[in-house]
Amino acid sequence: MNIYSAISSNKNKTWLIMFLFVVFITTLVYVFSKAMGFSLGLAGIALVIAGITSIGSYYYSDKLVLATTGAKEIKKSDYPKYYRTVENMCIAAGLSMPKVYIVEDASPNAFATGRDPKHAVVCATTGLLAMMDDAELEGVIAHELSHIKNYDIRLMGVVVVLVGFIAIISDLFIRATFYSNSDDNKASSIFLILAIVFAILSPIAATLIQLAVSRKREYLADASGALLTRYPEGLASALEKLAHDKTPPRVASNATAHLYIENPFDNKKVKNFFTGLFNTHPPLEERIKILRQM
Repeated sequence: MNIYSAISSNKNKTWLIMFLFVVFITTLVYVFSKAMGFSLGLAGIALVIAGITSIGSYYYSDKLVLATTGAKEIKKSDYPKYYRTVENMCIAAGLSMPKVYIVEDASPNAFATGRDPKHAVVCATTGLLAMMDDAELEGVIAHELSHIKNYDIRLMGVVVVLVGFIAIISDLFIRATFYSNSDDNKASSIFLILAIVFAILSPIAATLIQLAVSRKREYLADASGALLTRYPEGLASALEKLAHDKTPPRVASNATAHLYIENPFDNKKVKNFFTGLFNTHPPLEERIKILRQM
């Protein structure tokens, strides 16, 4: 698959995932309402809420990310080298110039957000700008711009919001079972058992899907970034520095960890397949190895 077909595939997957999550959420609420003896009209309400949630995540996920990280927009005069690097890489990638943001944080990292290339943001921490040389910074920025060009930021923004919604309704059901009347004849025992299983497993399954998608997009962004700079060693060297740095993040959160070039909370090597399933990013060692084989 070439980069252009990958971008087209990513766009289509966005709409497919949104549709499947809406169906998934509606099914969950249907099972939960049957188990609790509520009207099936509740499933219809869930369909509407899920649709609104999908649309909201499409248009406003970037604003939520920027607000939670405390990022601030900058001008070229504020950080000339950083700003020019974004400009140059945008020209090379054929992208519109995104808004450029900075996070006052000594922990080196960077991320991109926004729903499409015309509504995008590139953000780096002050720690990253202080650590990287020119080639390494170009590699990092190329990686983030690749996320924009490949529509990864749209895809992951939608997925994260919908995964969170599934976790919320599952939690609400579990809490409701403790306060419901256990002698309620309207509740079906079969649906109740099924609903409890769904409530426990659905958030886990949704999260695993989210993490698997996130890891695949990181590999694609690494490859696309290397293609953009024509110098894989720049990004490989940057990732090596990130691997060695242990500065704790000041503003990052688990909710936004998947957006960064490297998980800000992950300073451990993946030891086995099972633990790897719960990582937002592939192991840095593996990413560096692949880049240096290009």
